[in-house]
Amino acid sequence: MRVLAVLAFVLISSTAFAVTSERFGRGGWYKDFHPEIERANSSGELFRIKGHCQSNCTLFLGLRNVCVERSATLLFHAGHDRQRNIHAGSTQRMLNAYNPKLRQYLVDNHYMETLEFHTIPGSTIIDRFGYRECPRQ
Repeated sequence: MRVLAVLAFVLISSTAFAVTSERFGRGGWYKDFHPEIERANSSGELFRIKGHCQSNCTLFLGLRNVCVERSATLLFHAGHDRQRNIHAGSTQRMLNAYNPKLRQYLVDNHYMETLEFHTIPGSTIIDRFGYRECPRQ
């Protein structure tokens, strides 16, 4: 029985079964991200942030079982409405998804006050802000 439990854990946590941010990389509207965030948090499966991840894609940093590839590129900006007016509630929702170190950095550097993209490499997200590095595939 114990062997089965260990095997199940290995299969669930295996990068071969990881879901990725790739199809969400260009951002989009929260309503399109919310179902995937809920699904990933419910399943507990490993979610890999890889490649280009901008805007609402960065919400995946708030998942309970997320990892970041060193080669990923994350882009941050203020939340906005459909008319591109900065929206405090949307901005706060994004900030709430980030760990305290990243959140403070974004606030201190005013990254979340404009619609301009501010890029942070995956390696920095891991080394400076303490997010888990994805296992190699």
